[in-house]
Amino acid sequence: MKTRGYAVQTAKSLLEPYDFERRELRFNDVAIEILYSGVCHSDLHQARNDWGWSNYPLVPGHEIVGRVIDVAPQAKRYKVGDYVAVGCMVDSCMVCDQCRKGLEQLCREGNTQTYCGFDRITNEPTKGGYSKHIVVREDFVLRVPQGLDVSKVAPLLCAGITTYSPLRTWNIGPGSRVGVIGLGGLGHMAVKLASALGAVVAVVSRTADKASDAKALGADAFLLSTDSTAMEKAASNFDLIIDTVPVRHDLNPYLPLLDVDGTLVLVGQVGPLDEPSTVPLIVGRRRIAGSPIGGILETQELLDFCARKNVLPDCEMIRMDQINEAWERMERADVRYRFVIDMASLEIPA
Repeated sequence: MKTRGYAVQTAKSLLEPYDFERRELRFNDVAIEILYSGVCHSDLHQARNDWGWSNYPLVPGHEIVGRVIDVAPQAKRYKVGDYVAVGCMVDSCMVCDQCRKGLEQLCREGNTQTYCGFDRITNEPTKGGYSKHIVVREDFVLRVPQGLDVSKVAPLLCAGITTYSPLRTWNIGPGSRVGVIGLGGLGHMAVKLASALGAVVAVVSRTADKASDAKALGADAFLLSTDSTAMEKAASNFDLIIDTVPVRHDLNPYLPLLDVDGTLVLVGQVGPLDEPSTVPLIVGRRRIAGSPIGGILETQELLDFCARKNVLPDCEMIRMDQINEAWERMERADVRYRFVIDMASLEIPA
């Protein structure tokens, strides 16, 4: 299938139109016309090879919503015309202990990333959702529930599941006390989801100008991390803190905010952190943990939950040819709170 996307050719180049071919359908594949593609900060990291495993030409995008246009003979879950979604992975070994538990994101052999990965059969580099079409194994295609605004669903496939998964792992529900550090693409979803689960939610931020936004998103409280008096008063206030900060930072100011057996879970920064003190961990039996995305079952659970609770990200719609400007704005946090590309704006030459 001939298609068009936007790709970077090197770690220093801009995104430009890029024509390529998707594979023919294998026996269990679904072909999808992409309608909307979310823009994730990890797209920028991968394009610049910040994590050291990028391959080029690189077509980013792992927050994908589209319409089924073809189905392989043995693929039975979807039919032409269905609204579907694809997240951060498109395959895994499916036979290891983690895959059998529905934790494909933790596949012992490594899951196949939607882009910057390698096809498990052909070893060809995978290419993502900044494109007009994609072909995906049906087991990794998700159903978009009726009632959800399809133009706003895409960020749920990464920002949504990245914050929902730790909330479920640590059994957050009515009466739980949740802190959210950072109020960007991940943070605003953490606030909305924790609130919808019934938790008491506080946003922790270095700047007071986020207070009104935090309240509008559903937070019950706002904690200014540069206010030492307020931070001392908030000691032992949280069962779970979701840290969404995407750069190297110091965890030490936040650890005393956890109650006994509380956990600070990292979902933003991939890489080094400033050295944490073990004192608050030992004396308060507190924990630091990390969490990636969820598995396919949990991601479908998230989509169904969002449909029931009417939880959707705050999105700004852009055209495909605005993507380089959007990346610049994202880097300086000039977005409230997630960009989504209208893929109708990407035309394929006749």
